[in-house]
Amino acid sequence: MTTDDTNKTKAQLLKEIQCLREQLTKKSITNSHENEERFSLAMHGANDGLWDWNLETNEVYYSPRWKSMLGYEEDELDNNFATWEALVYPEDKDRILEKVQEYIEGRSEAFEVEIRMRHKDRYEVVVLSRAFLVNRDYDNKPVRLVGTHIDITERKKIESYEKRNAEILEMIATGKPVGDIYNAIALMYEERHSGMRCSMLELHDGKLMHGGAPSLPKEYCDDVNGLEYGPSVGSCGTSTYTGKRVLVENIEIDPKWTKIKHVALPHGMRSCWSEPIKNSSGEVLGAFGMYYNHPALPDEEESNDLKSAARLAGIIMEREQSQKRIRQLAYNDELTGLSSRAHFYQNLEELIKISDRHNRRFSLLYIDLDNFKDVNDSLGHDVGDLLLKEIANRLVKASRNIDYVARLSGDEFCILVNDIVDEYVAANVAQRCLDAISKPIELSGRKFTPSCSIGIAYYPDDGENLSTLLKAADTSLYAAKEQGKNCYAFYRPEFTHKAEYRFQVEQYLREAIEKQQLSLVYQPQVDITSGEIIGVEALSRWHHPQLGQVSPIDFIATAERIGMIKPLTEWVLITACNQAIAWKKAGLPALRMAVNISPSHFLVRDIVLLIKRVINETGIIPAELELEITEGVIQTEQQNLSIFQDLKDLGILLAIDDFGTGYSSFASLKHLTIDCLKVDKYFIDDILIDNETQLLIASMIEMGHNLGYEIIAEGVETQAQFDTLKELGCEMAQGYLLSKPVSPDKISKLLSSNIV
Repeated sequence: MTTDDTNKTKAQLLKEIQCLREQLTKKSITNSHENEERFSLAMHGANDGLWDWNLETNEVYYSPRWKSMLGYEEDELDNNFATWEALVYPEDKDRILEKVQEYIEGRSEAFEVEIRMRHKDRYEVVVLSRAFLVNRDYDNKPVRLVGTHIDITERKKIESYEKRNAEILEMIATGKPVGDIYNAIALMYEERHSGMRCSMLELHDGKLMHGGAPSLPKEYCDDVNGLEYGPSVGSCGTSTYTGKRVLVENIEIDPKWTKIKHVALPHGMRSCWSEPIKNSSGEVLGAFGMYYNHPALPDEEESNDLKSAARLAGIIMEREQSQKRIRQLAYNDELTGLSSRAHFYQNLEELIKISDRHNRRFSLLYIDLDNFKDVNDSLGHDVGDLLLKEIANRLVKASRNIDYVARLSGDEFCILVNDIVDEYVAANVAQRCLDAISKPIELSGRKFTPSCSIGIAYYPDDGENLSTLLKAADTSLYAAKEQGKNCYAFYRPEFTHKAEYRFQVEQYLREAIEKQQLSLVYQPQVDITSGEIIGVEALSRWHHPQLGQVSPIDFIATAERIGMIKPLTEWVLITACNQAIAWKKAGLPALRMAVNISPSHFLVRDIVLLIKRVINETGIIPAELELEITEGVIQTEQQNLSIFQDLKDLGILLAIDDFGTGYSSFASLKHLTIDCLKVDKYFIDDILIDNETQLLIASMIEMGHNLGYEIIAEGVETQAQFDTLKELGCEMAQGYLLSKPVSPDKISKLLSSNIV
């Protein structure tokens, strides 16, 4: 509409109203009732709602059409300003009155504003209000504001719908989270229908999963999430099951809601209409639901919206499933289900960043099947694929939960081994992979025993980025191939030799413990004042025909790792106690027999039962048996305290070994009943050259005496160390100065002479 048209319309309307009012007030008109009726008819005939606001009296005339727009009869609303105030939305009132003031004061050239008003039936009506001023002739003062109301509710709905639609399409195009898009779709249709609440459910493996429902209670959404679909499982469950629209007018009485109406009714839901969400092939992907808090069936507009909402949701769901498929193909190997090469590279680069930031190490295992080409050539690629799938399963089972397994291509696999504390972690994983893969398998009716070669590289030792690390692992792989295949090799050969030795120790140790092929030697513990031997510490030794003399450091740790520490400890205890009895029977002085107990073995209840059995079987006097435990087990947990007490109740002695090197607190010692503290060799080595060390040892001795403990110094190698310990008040000493660990016969000779 042009400015001229607007001015013309305003002039015509003003002329019409003024003319009618003048006719009603002119004294010359004798039949006022007749003219009043004519004015009323004119107002009734107007398509727009008319209003006339007297700015001096605050009276407002509202035409019948104005009132009917809001659902009221002509006599239901008073002709005053308060009526408008009561019907306009509070959020809009100040804004509109400000525009009125601007127009009256001449700060704006026209008055045109959109107003939200309440219908009698409590829904929103949007009106477009236009007005013009009527000024008094003699002083040009504004006295009336005359205007129209046009109902633009439907137009605004369409505009809002189109805007929402555009926003949703933009969300789809820019890859917003699918849950946000579902919520936006629900809100778009809820805006179109006052009181409606919408939800979207996705179908996964026969279950309905919550997709989006911004206006439904969370409790209700949680209750229906994961609901199995079926022929009588509410509206959405039935719709997804049948693939057809389901309209439930009254949830309370409809048999389809019998099983689950108890989760809907408490939240006010009384009707629910559901449309199956389908993809372009007609496959059901889920359901779109519309709820009202009153029994109802959809009108034509609601019915059309239900269909369009489901179609729009179907586009989103189909797109999401396609993207998931694309991501799956990009990040997962389709044949084996393992991570793909691209995903592996991505994870490797991320692990390098994390490891670099936190100064950590990890290892890369590069695995290649031996002679896989022969399988493809002789049995065909289909059989080869079956083998690859089985190899992938075996690698996953052989790896730890924290490791990352991927298939690079063909018969090449990689494993990222995290939490590396030493070279043996990766070697352990590699060995498990070798063992798992080498198990026989039947392929196409023929028995086949696969094998593989594995190259191992470390970050950052062998490569500080993706390419150099992969190259190092590949080089290691070829080294393994050159060594005869079916083995692993490190990038650094010395690591390979160390790992091979370690596995040889593991391989032979189990048999050595089971067949009791180890031996014991005994190191005297001497009274510093008298020089007499008052006890010995039993120490295990292992000489293997192929490996030679194996260090206790190696085989004790191996026994822990392979779960053989308990049978080893039991053998040591029985052998040592029998030896003590044998010495006594030979007429030698009684000795205190000290035996080391592994922390992992000590902190279990069956240690008490084992000691009871050893005492009963060997006949050793409990007070002549001393168990040595490292200070790492000195903790105040009730379970640990009770184990200490149960052992003390048997009458045996308890000693804390390597005292001062661990992390025990002196506060913990007061809760334990022990007999002896053994000061570690680490302190004795520096007792003559470091005043602080000597002060620490003196403090340990004093503290031990105050708590009623005996003190034994380990690793005494010189006379000067011995003399210093004597001056500090230490009772006993043990070390090469006095005697190396020796055989039982040499202990007999030492005891006979009583000279060390």
